[in-house]
Amino acid sequence: MDLSERQLQILQAIISDYVENAEPVGSRSIAKKYDLGVSPATIRNEMSDLEEMGYLTHPHTSAGRVPSDKAYRLYVDDLMQKKNLSARDKRLINDRLAASRDEFDATIRHAAELLSEITHLASFAMTPSVNEDTIAFIRLMPVDARTIILMIVGNSGNVTNTTLRLSVPYTQESLEMLGKHMTVTYKGRTLDDALKGEIIEDVGTDIEALSQLRGSVMPSFMKTLEDMLNVHLYMEGMTNIFNIPEYSSIDRARDFMQMFARKDEFTRKMLDRDEGVVITIGDENDSMKDCTLITATYHVDGKMVGKIGVIGPTRMKYDEVTSIMEYLTNNLSESFRLTEGKDDDKK
Repeated sequence: MDLSERQLQILQAIISDYVENAEPVGSRSIAKKYDLGVSPATIRNEMSDLEEMGYLTHPHTSAGRVPSDKAYRLYVDDLMQKKNLSARDKRLINDRLAASRDEFDATIRHAAELLSEITHLASFAMTPSVNEDTIAFIRLMPVDARTIILMIVGNSGNVTNTTLRLSVPYTQESLEMLGKHMTVTYKGRTLDDALKGEIIEDVGTDIEALSQLRGSVMPSFMKTLEDMLNVHLYMEGMTNIFNIPEYSSIDRARDFMQMFARKDEFTRKMLDRDEGVVITIGDENDSMKDCTLITATYHVDGKMVGKIGVIGPTRMKYDEVTSIMEYLTNNLSESFRLTEGKDDDKK
């Protein structure tokens, strides 16, 4: 870490003040509100240094500073302390989830609603679905020398496109041949049937190159089936953004809504995130550069099953939101464990 202790204290004070008030922070304000033991002039000099190092930005219309994405990342990684949830929030989570723990989908929907209600942010939850859709056909389409698009089309019209990086070269002819063979093999199968079946071991030919292509494609094909055709995405609290200053302009609010409208793309991004509580800020989010995205995983029988998350501005109460999400996902996992135990007792 390249900051002095005093710079860290000043930066943390600026972050706290800006997150609370959504207004650029000046040196006099910091000197009055926080007992840092230094003068406004000293704070001002340190703020200037922090800006040069990329931790603060300086809006043209204000004399104050605001934290940058780099500052929030430092805060999350090194300065943030977990916040204890209020007894009210704990009781709300416990009571609301306990009321629906016998119904898996209802419980997950309630979890997303709760998350939005408590954090005042847009929230989402992802859960496996009981998908009876059957596979209509599979197509493999070239992109470049080692990249293809895998398209899986269901008889319901559901289409999933996934980009795959191959470990072996291919030709247009070999792609078409493998796609046709996969279609013949999996056509008419439900997701469960396809996943329970064996991975194609050969393609009815002795051509070595085609066999290698099959070996490169099939693991990704099975994972795509499991990830994409077996996921429900619930979204809650979209209108919360209209109460957030960062989204007061129509253009920014529209961009935010459009991001959620691309559900397939959004779902793929969420499935690729690691387990546990994961926080990505600003530019770390690719197409969601003005947002912070926080996701957490919940488990059934010790296995990661789904994810819940919130999306909002980078100016976020990170300590509070992450504590809520940890408590909520732990409660979900415990609820499903208790439900399974109860079902076992009935047998």
